[in-house]
Amino acid sequence: MGPTNSTHTAPLPVVLAGARGHGSWHLANIRRLQDQGLVRLAGVCELHPLDAAELAAFAPSAAFASEPPEQSADFGALLDSTGARAAVICTPIQTHAELALTAAARGVHLLLEKPPAATLADFERILTGVRDAGIACQVGFQSFGSHAVPAVRALVRTGAIGTVRGYGAAGAWVRDDAYYGRAPWAGRRRIGDTDVVDGVLTNPLAHAVATALELAGSGAAHDIASIETELFRAHDIEADDTSCVRLTTTSGRPVTAAVTLCAEQAGEPYVIVHGDRGRITFWYKQDRVLLQRAGHGPREKVHGRTDLLENLVAHLTHGTALLAPPHRTGAFMRVVEAVRNAPEPAALPSDAWHTAPALSGDGTRRVVRGIDAAVAAGADTLRLFSELGVPWALPTEVSSP
Repeated sequence: MGPTNSTHTAPLPVVLAGARGHGSWHLANIRRLQDQGLVRLAGVCELHPLDAAELAAFAPSAAFASEPPEQSADFGALLDSTGARAAVICTPIQTHAELALTAAARGVHLLLEKPPAATLADFERILTGVRDAGIACQVGFQSFGSHAVPAVRALVRTGAIGTVRGYGAAGAWVRDDAYYGRAPWAGRRRIGDTDVVDGVLTNPLAHAVATALELAGSGAAHDIASIETELFRAHDIEADDTSCVRLTTTSGRPVTAAVTLCAEQAGEPYVIVHGDRGRITFWYKQDRVLLQRAGHGPREKVHGRTDLLENLVAHLTHGTALLAPPHRTGAFMRVVEAVRNAPEPAALPSDAWHTAPALSGDGTRRVVRGIDAAVAAGADTLRLFSELGVPWALPTEVSSP
């Protein structure tokens, strides 16, 4: 889509839906862009309004004299009353589709947090609504804004690591027991008849899967030929907290991701591009790339990053291409759908994990024994847990829809 108003120079009025939790990051980012004159926080949609302390950064001052943002729990009414041209949606997963369609019906452009929807059907509703309304939509995979992504693709294209054999992703994170008590939908597969799909592959470490697909150039739904999932949980939750998935792309190259929230030690997630003459490792939260190849010393570089809301503003004002349009997340939504339709995640046997103190505070966390090595091995060999001989991942215990 081209720019909707190439002469628009005034700050873009933005409404933020969901300003607490991860939404607080968006609140700070909007203030950063407001200071640059790119956007203006016109409204905040929350069930319980933000207090003065939460909005302190937006309080009128000598240098900042605009009105404080309007607040309402009614998203549509807030879009109408503020005249918003863009909205950031950072609400529970199961609310994304309706809120996105509410914005689309008003011609309001979108930055929609990941995962864009809980079901493939809802994702397709969003795609249709965005297309019919003629609005711009950006999905919140921040790693897509990393300048490392085109740099890695250029290395592959020029033959730096030879012929690509596949893509592996690893994520070993630590989350304490309180993580699953932070919201009624946390760790849920569904609430009543409503799908939530808050598993490790689909939400906290969704970037590992989506970034691998983006590097593979296989982000569209039609780029995927088959999906295999192995879903497990150490916590007393419905969803998975320790899982792996292998996608076979239509080009025949595998994309394997192995992830956990029960790591022995917290690590930086990464994606490996495997070639027959070397490999490229991309730590996507750090924008850091390591090139290793036969006959050469290792080469490492840290790249810059373009913020996705800033990119959306540039798209609307100058016609700059969107970095994370919805159609490039269709393959990831195929993974969400596969996880949604898979059998219930298998509970790990009690001897597979132990309890340890939380990394901060007085709480506890669950640690799966040997999981850090298993996650790394999955990304390194492109094999699933069951194929790696992980004792609790027997073939009879896993699902591969």
